Amino acid sequence: MMRFDVHHPEILEAVRRALAEDIGPGDITSEACVPIHIRAAGRFFAREPLVAAGVELLPVIYQQRGGVEEVRLEVASGDEVQPGQCLAWVRGLARTLLECERVALNFLQRLSGIATLARRFARAVEGTRCRVLDTRKTTPGLRRLEKMATAAGGIMNHRMGLYDAVLIKNNHIAVTGGVREAVFRARRLGRPIEIEVRNRQQIEEALECGVARLLLDNFPPEEAAAAVRLIAGRAQVEISGGVTLENVRAYAETGADFVSTGAVTHSARAVDIHFRLEPL
Repeated sequence: MMRFDVHHPEILEAVRRALAEDIGPGDITSEACVPIHIRAAGRFFAREPLVAAGVELLPVIYQQRGGVEEVRLEVASGDEVQPGQCLAWVRGLARTLLECERVALNFLQRLSGIATLARRFARAVEGTRCRVLDTRKTTPGLRRLEKMATAAGGIMNHRMGLYDAVLIKNNHIAVTGGVREAVFRARRLGRPIEIEVRNRQQIEEALECGVARLLLDNFPPEEAAAAVRLIAGRAQVEISGGVTLENVRAYAETGADFVSTGAVTHSARAVDIHFRLEPL
């Protein structure tokens, strides 16, 4: 499981941007209504069953604003949480707690929603040899966080971006002139090659080129199973395209090594987490 490295520069910048976006030059309502010296305590609690993700961001959020004395995490990313259960406590200046409330909830609800859906995908393939992968279909600027959330839910991370793995897609093949030419050109990188294939001819060509992993794109489950039998262990097999909770089990039972789905990030529902503040 990927550790929530909340001190990565990309994450610190994401938090900074989120706070600046919401607070701007100041929280005018809190400044008008709440005396500057008033202290308060607040707790984040679940209103539905969920898998927590991103709670480790809370200290980072409050540290960027100051005025908070204590942040106590009651759960960690990857923990299953029941309705009414507390995820975290925070204590400090009421103005700070109020101005950070929405940013904190936005991160917690979004990331926990992704982790909760990821856990459902992971459980759907239990008992098979197949592992579920995420994709690059993430919210711009939040990929690292969202991929950490999928890992917290129990599925594997695919490549982080275009820079860390070779994956020849259909459009690469189209503009390069075919499977063989695309693979030939990619070999100069000296890295394992994965290639997207859409029919038997492309599968055979890729296998003849010694490609490490084949990506079966938009194959129905029965056709994917036939392709896996054809490949017969000569390369790893990943299935992608139209994978949902309803059909992921069928794809996993084809004998594929991996099933990848963008739904776990682009279609995850934000879960219901509430923040309750009380004066001290």
